[in-house]
Parts: sequence; C-alpha cells; structure tokens
Amino acid sequence: MVRTKVGLIFFFFFGSSQILWGSKIIIPMDESQKNHLKAYGLAYWLLEKQQTEVLWLLNYRGGSFSTTYSSIAETECKTRGVSFEVISESESNSIETTISNPSVNMNMVKLLTAPKIAVYSPKTKQPWDDAVTLVLTYAEIPYTVIYDDEVLNKKLPEYDWLHLHHEDFTGQYGKFWASYANAPWYKSQVEETESMARKHGFNSARELKREVVRQIRDFCLGGGFLFAMCSATDTYDIALAAQETDICEVMFDGDPASPNAQNQLDYEACFAFKNFKLESNPYIYEYSDIDVNPVTRNVKEENDLFTLFDYSAKWDLIPSILCQNHTRTIRGFMGQTTAFNKELIKSDVLVMGENALLGEARYIHGSMGKGTWTFYGGHDPEDYQHHVGEPPTDLNLHPNSPGYRLILNNILFPSAQKSKQKT
Repeated sequence: MVRTKVGLIFFFFFGSSQILWGSKIIIPMDESQKNHLKAYGLAYWLLEKQQTEVLWLLNYRGGSFSTTYSSIAETECKTRGVSFEVISESESNSIETTISNPSVNMNMVKLLTAPKIAVYSPKTKQPWDDAVTLVLTYAEIPYTVIYDDEVLNKKLPEYDWLHLHHEDFTGQYGKFWASYANAPWYKSQVEETESMARKHGFNSARELKREVVRQIRDFCLGGGFLFAMCSATDTYDIALAAQETDICEVMFDGDPASPNAQNQLDYEACFAFKNFKLESNPYIYEYSDIDVNPVTRNVKEENDLFTLFDYSAKWDLIPSILCQNHTRTIRGFMGQTTAFNKELIKSDVLVMGENALLGEARYIHGSMGKGTWTFYGGHDPEDYQHHVGEPPTDLNLHPNSPGYRLILNNILFPSAQKSKQKT
C-alpha cells in the first residue's frame, strides 16, 4: 500500500513535469494584458536576472513576449501582476508557424541581453518629472542617472541606451527666465550649471552643452541608442546646428547673441530637422518653429490624437519594433516641445506617428553612424498639459498606457536581434 502511494506521488510529479517540459510562457500584449508596462519590466528581468532568451512576437496579440516555462518565471509574472498563459510546445510551434507565414504581417525577434541604460539628468531635484524615469521605475527596469561630468569624462560608451531628460541643450535654461528668473529652483539650476561649466573649463552653459551634444553625437556614431522627449529633442538639434555661433542673449551667457545667428546655422549637423527658424526673443517660451505653435494649433484635448504607422514586420523590422502597441491611435499630450512640424523634418527621417490633419509628427526615428535615435514629442503621455511644480503621474492608474508603451519599446530595442532588417 505504501509503495502504491509512493508510486502515485512519483507519477503525479513526474507526469506534471512532463506536461511542463518544453512548455512556453506567453505574455500577451493585446487588450487581455492587465499590466502592459510591467510586462516590459518582466521581459527585462528575464534577460538580466535569469539570462533567459525572450522572443518578441511582433504584431502577434499586440507584440507579445514568449519565453521557456519555469516556475520562477511564472511566480514573477504573478508577483508583478502581469497576465500570462502557459502553452505546450506544440501550441508554441503552431504560433511560430503562423508568424513565419509570408502572407502574415508578423515576425519573431530574439531579445539577446538586457541593455545597460543611462538617463542624462541633473542630479539635483527638478520642478518637473520625466516620463521615462517614471516608467522605468514603475516597470522595475534599472537605470543610472548621469550628467555632464560623466558625459565629458567619456563614460557614455559604458551604456547601450541613453535617454535625454527634459533638457535645454542651447544654454538658455529652458527659456524659463521671463517667468521664473526669481524662482529658487531656477536660480539653483543656473548656479549649478555655471559651476559645472567652470569646472570643465567653459565660460557659459552654452559652451558646456555644445561639448555635451558632441559627445552624445559620438555615442550614436559609435553604435549607441538615443531616445529623447519634449525639449531635449529640438534643443539637441538646435545646439548641433549652432556650434559655430552664439544664439543666447545676454541674460543667459553674459553677452548678446550673434546678430547673424540664424544665417550661421549648420543644418547638416542636425539629426532630424532642417531649415528651422530660431525664436530669438528671450521673453517667448519657444526655441524655434520646429515645435508646433500652441496658439495656432487650435485643437481640443479630446481631439488631440496621433496615429502610428503600420509597418511590415518582416521587411521594416526596426519601426515595427518601435511601434508595437495594442492600438494604433494614441492620445496626444503637450510639452514645451509638443510635436514637430513635418515640413522641417529631413527627408531620410522616419515618421512613425503623426497627426496628418495638423501636419505634425509626434514620433520620429533615424540612424546616425552605427547607432540610432528616436525623438518623441510631448512631456507626459498620461498628463495632457503638465505644468512646472505639478505632482508626478501615478502609473498605477495607467498600467495599460499606449503612450508609455512607445517609450518601453525603445528600452528593449537595443536587445533585439535585427539581422533580418531589410531597409
């Protein structure tokens, strides 16, 4: 009788392991997923902590993830509140057969390693929050905050992916002078930046940031992945274009701007933009006409939308990765740089998300040397008009945010094996 019980117990566990042997975990990314944002963190965790291969099933149920079954992975899914399904090896093979069908707009990409992530941001407290650091923290994806010291000390090559926090690379301190010149946070920012400039042998923030943008450019040329939002997008390109001229008025760098600054811009040096006109008035809260005009834009919040392009997952692999989502229509959101005038975007830049009626691009991508860059207009995908000093967005209230998913696509992008890219 004892032998029979032992035999039954042995059969139960052995039989159960046989059922799970060769099984897969599917992490669906369609509307059935309870927490899209934490699902990305789970994929990162599998790569970093478990060193387990993760497959990104492009356009399959919203860009799902798949990995070999383990009880550890299952427990982690449950702990993070991420929806998952355990499927058999034959079911997994059937999915892979469907995806490989030439007539189906799907693809399967291996995620190889967890990228090392850096966020370029001041080490001191800022009077605004950053969508990328918010979502990295929420998704439990580790990152390192770096700033001018690390960039100028040649530390960028230690990282795979760099995010540019809400930043003004032109040396005009966000053009906040007219409204916040006497605010303690503004004075502190100016003092900190000027001190940093002197430390590295520069006379002004403009000169300091000019060298920073060059170092970031070289990071991309060498194979780095760059991601920027809001004012870090257009001010980066403006700073590249203005390397040989002074576009800052006296309150920013102690001397007047060059009277011929506009004609001295070098658009060839820019990543994304061309033929833009500077906003030289220090009292106007804009840098140039790259950003859409908030006065003439004339669109209500409920109608402020942009659409993602639907790419061929088999032939346009990179934009397909960057546009994975459970919807093609994303709610718009404002920022100091809200969206980009399409007529000022270079012809070789890929526009991945746009509002065609308004003639504006929201989400653009391109290559630079061996690396790539992605610019995303707006400040916070779940806060339509974020103001200085407002509290941060609580992502517990937005676990399925399609706008935040675009950020996380970029986080995992460096991990993807892209050997099948055709364009």
